[in-house]
Amino acid sequence: MTDNEFLLEDRLQKIRQVIRKYGEENFYISFSGGKDSTVLSALIDMALPENKIPRVYANTGIELNMIRDFVYEMQKTDNRIIIVKPLIPIKPMLEQEGYPFKSKVHAHCVNLYQIGSDNKMVLGYLGKRPETWHSRTCPKILRYQFTEQNDLRISDKCCIRLKEEPLINYGKTNNKKIAILGTMRAEEGRRSNLQCLLFEGNKLKKFQPLAPVTKKWENWFIVEYDIEICDIYKPPYNFDRTGCKGCPFALHLQHELDVLEAFFPNERKQCEIIWKPVYEEYRRIGYRLKPKTD
Repeated sequence: MTDNEFLLEDRLQKIRQVIRKYGEENFYISFSGGKDSTVLSALIDMALPENKIPRVYANTGIELNMIRDFVYEMQKTDNRIIIVKPLIPIKPMLEQEGYPFKSKVHAHCVNLYQIGSDNKMVLGYLGKRPETWHSRTCPKILRYQFTEQNDLRISDKCCIRLKEEPLINYGKTNNKKIAILGTMRAEEGRRSNLQCLLFEGNKLKKFQPLAPVTKKWENWFIVEYDIEICDIYKPPYNFDRTGCKGCPFALHLQHELDVLEAFFPNERKQCEIIWKPVYEEYRRIGYRLKPKTD
């Protein structure tokens, strides 16, 4: 048995063990239509053939069109695909809550500062209390956002409002107590210490069977078992990962926008409209985006 096969068997056993222990009727899959959640869904089908676990997709309105269409096409032949929508459209949500900027950690700390919190996390992020933070501190170029020089409202809440809350509401409404997510430790950042099982008290709330999986293993599994994934991951588009189109959190945002410009110019224009204040600020300070040319 190869290392890849061993990890596959380990994950299949884990899925069977957890779902049988807590009852299939209590689970739903957080299904984005992306590569990770497609692999997750295939693994669950392999571990538990004929399972009826819902695959719940939050249609935020700013998903890449190819991903959205991939999910809707799946729904035609799989009644386990459930589509939900956020309670608030993105534009008023961003105006009320604030815009994403740099990363979820950065946006969260700026938001705490803007609402007047003296949270130790903010002090640690600014390097004023290093014992409260580990390795990540605010880049010098962005420290002005913790002063009155910054008038852009910033927050990390867009993912919560647009994706997490619709899924949580689905779970509550349909008595599905445990979410299955396709998150991996290999993605680093906040996920570097990701656990397979996440409890609140003694109640299991999240099951993350892909926690120990790597992207290399995931690609092996897709090829080995001929898993159908969205074409956006294939040539000529070659997206490595997907999410909300043009998301300012994306490390390689300029590259993503260049690809959208080449293949999906209307979606590229949509990004400029949705994220206009952030993009303007990125360009003004020379961060993450090149100057715009008309």
